[in-house]
Amino acid sequence: MSASPLVLPPVRLLPADDLARLALAAPLLDRALRLTRWAAPHRAVDAAGELLDADLVLAAEELGLPTGEDEDGLADAAQAWGAAVDTGLLVLRIDEDAEDTTPAGEAAGRAEPGEAYERITAGDPAEVLDIWLVTAESALAEAASPDYESLRATLGDEDQLMLDEMEWDPDEEAEFLDTALANLYALTAMDDGSGAGDGSPAGTVPLPVLAASLVVPDDVEQPSDAVLEEVTEVMLRLDDHFRLIAPTGLLDYRPVDEALIEDDDAVPDLPAGEDLDPAEIARYGLVRLTPLGLHGMRERLIDAGAHAPALGDLAAGPGGELLDALVGYPEHSARAEAEMWLAARKPAEAARELLAAGRGDDAAAPRRRLICQQALTLLGAEAEPAVRDVLDDRQLGGLARVWLTEIGSADVPAPDQDMVFWLTIDTLAAQLAADEDQEEAEAFADLVRDLVARHEGFFEIAWRIDHPATADVLEAMGRLHPDRKAAKDARKAAFKARSRDGLTD
Repeated sequence: MSASPLVLPPVRLLPADDLARLALAAPLLDRALRLTRWAAPHRAVDAAGELLDADLVLAAEELGLPTGEDEDGLADAAQAWGAAVDTGLLVLRIDEDAEDTTPAGEAAGRAEPGEAYERITAGDPAEVLDIWLVTAESALAEAASPDYESLRATLGDEDQLMLDEMEWDPDEEAEFLDTALANLYALTAMDDGSGAGDGSPAGTVPLPVLAASLVVPDDVEQPSDAVLEEVTEVMLRLDDHFRLIAPTGLLDYRPVDEALIEDDDAVPDLPAGEDLDPAEIARYGLVRLTPLGLHGMRERLIDAGAHAPALGDLAAGPGGELLDALVGYPEHSARAEAEMWLAARKPAEAARELLAAGRGDDAAAPRRRLICQQALTLLGAEAEPAVRDVLDDRQLGGLARVWLTEIGSADVPAPDQDMVFWLTIDTLAAQLAADEDQEEAEAFADLVRDLVARHEGFFEIAWRIDHPATADVLEAMGRLHPDRKAAKDARKAAFKARSRDGLTD
């Protein structure tokens, strides 16, 4: 995996028992286990630890795989045998002298069930998942490093010459595949579960979309023809890899329609248009990380130094830790994590802890209070006493009144003007901190325009509000308000706020 640190959104994982059952049912591990049992007490192998030709046919037959000349059964059986050896399900007993002197294709030793086979058959979910992950790693390494010797044995002289001239860097290819899977993981984590509306499971990504995430810069709205051609090439490259690793159980994959690439000299045009037929999109490939794949990729990412949380990680932690983390979560993930945190506490106690964690004058405090307010909406009337306790608090009184009003509580005291404007500045500061892309910036601009339109003399009052972010919010309003006079008033108000705070030159 890449050494670059990553911060990824949280994912929802299945319980370990369920993941272990999925791992045992994954085609590659299932075949490796079946061959391990078949090989007991031992089976002859050549100097490279591979089955002899006759036994490879028997192994394929044991797995119910076709063994005809035009079939992939022997290759699939060899892959399963290799996975069994790589995981330690099978251990090799080959004498050093035999390894050096035995001709290719002749018996040089034997393979027999190993200690990993004992561990996996004991049924501990953690052991099953660890061994499954090794099979997935084995397949990923194989996908990045083609077996040139096997290819040469099946190619003609001209094709062998082309193979020799190929510039193939296994490390580069492994990094490419790792990056693609990390992007797929991130896209899955960002998926809110609503699906694409075409009947495909949540988290399904069209292959061109995944390919584009590897090629097209984030700030490019309309890719050039050259970039689109590169996306297509990456898409076909991913297609080759995903076909090889699908048996691991990492992903569900619908390959690119062969009819689109049957002409070796033609590169298929990417689907275009806003109202595309889902069936047409599917012809270009669909990929989805399985629940098992989410677990496996998360383990790989964490091993690579990434921060890859799982939903529920914060359930036992303090409220401050929850609010700090949820600031960076997608909306659907933040809600799910907050629900888990609240479920472990009594409503009034949870509300008090969240409100206490929401206090502060630091730059991140407005975002914490916004998340606090959103989390409080998940609580009912049982939390009311805790919320009423902060009605006179300068930082929390405004959001407390909003919450009490929304649940229909009686006798909610009206806020004074200073509290209304303080809450407004605080909310705008929180929104400003969250506006990282063009769409969010436009939403903030719309909010600013509507706010100024509803409050005559807004800027004359706002600059006097004693909030750490007052000047920054007013400056942003000056940048984003579409009306020139309002924008100028906002900038003047920001200057006054900084002069009041002694921050101007």
